[in-house]
Amino acid sequence: MVRARSGRPKTRPGNGPNTGPNAGPENGPSTGLPARLLAGLTAAVLTTAALVGASTAQAAGTHRPARSAAAATTAAAVPRHAVTGYWQNFDNGATVQKLKDVDGAYDIIAVSFAEAAGQPGAVTFRLDPAVGYGSTDEFKADIKAKQAAGTSVILSVGGERGAVSVSDAASARNFTDSVSGLMDTYGFDGVDIDLENGLHATYMTQALKALHDRHGDVVVTMAPQTIDMQSPQNEYFKTALGIKGFLTAVNMQYYNSGSMNGCDGKVYAQGTVDFLTALACIQLEGGLDPSQVGIGVPASARAAGGGYVAPSVVNAALDCLTRGSNCGSFKPSRTYPGLRGAMTWSTNWDAANGNAFATQVGAHVHGLP
Repeated sequence: MVRARSGRPKTRPGNGPNTGPNAGPENGPSTGLPARLLAGLTAAVLTTAALVGASTAQAAGTHRPARSAAAATTAAAVPRHAVTGYWQNFDNGATVQKLKDVDGAYDIIAVSFAEAAGQPGAVTFRLDPAVGYGSTDEFKADIKAKQAAGTSVILSVGGERGAVSVSDAASARNFTDSVSGLMDTYGFDGVDIDLENGLHATYMTQALKALHDRHGDVVVTMAPQTIDMQSPQNEYFKTALGIKGFLTAVNMQYYNSGSMNGCDGKVYAQGTVDFLTALACIQLEGGLDPSQVGIGVPASARAAGGGYVAPSVVNAALDCLTRGSNCGSFKPSRTYPGLRGAMTWSTNWDAANGNAFATQVGAHVHGLP
């Protein structure tokens, strides 16, 4: 994501207005309680957590009911159609938020970013004072409240300037150990892979499978750049196929890209409905299940260097892929009603844009067949 990307989803201070997945992951811009509530908590505590989550969700405008008390003991179940947003753990000119401020339309919040630690493959995470948290306990409480409201909160690794490298068995173990430790420490439901400077399919697959062995309900998402998903032979694509048994979603960054080939062999320019549908088709016909494919876009023109499209264009692409309607010149040979949904870089840029993505695309995703 664009960490400091100029426009891309994730961007850090000093790197331009954008940072994040592609502004964000691809083009742009890093000890406490157990990750999940213990099964032995009393019913009273569980009920209180659910009520707190419901109040938080209502205040944020959520479109989903809070989870039941029983569900609050495990990772949030990702809905059939989900909206993902990256949350910036830094101030780059977008609206500064705490997690509790993130619009309730988001089903998955990817905290950006975890960064390279001392050992190869290992990652670490530290709250940036710029986001306003007085303590890590306050941050963890916000995570729990979001989870009680039905939202998965995961940790995104990398970003445009991320230097995490998982290239052998030892670094794969370090990655698994460190991510698992951060899940336990902060309560994260899983991990997002947003490595834009290279990925080794064999060892990243190994690391993620080991993480799944430890956390059977782990939420795993990926935010590759468009070039990384042009063929099932690409390392990112191979990784996605390698963890297909538990992969939650690939939210490719359809921005900061330039023109790319679609699944029909034609070249499409970013910033159009055809770019979204013809490139999604490659993943949908290349081995991923529709439930594992999402459309990743910037929340505003300021959030990425290029590729921004209005919410209406995202919704048209979703309709084209799931219903066969509102297509541009490209129309897929079949429909994919189970398409997972959409992602944006970032919740902060969305807030700066009046939460247009959460309101318009969020409602549309939750209304898909």
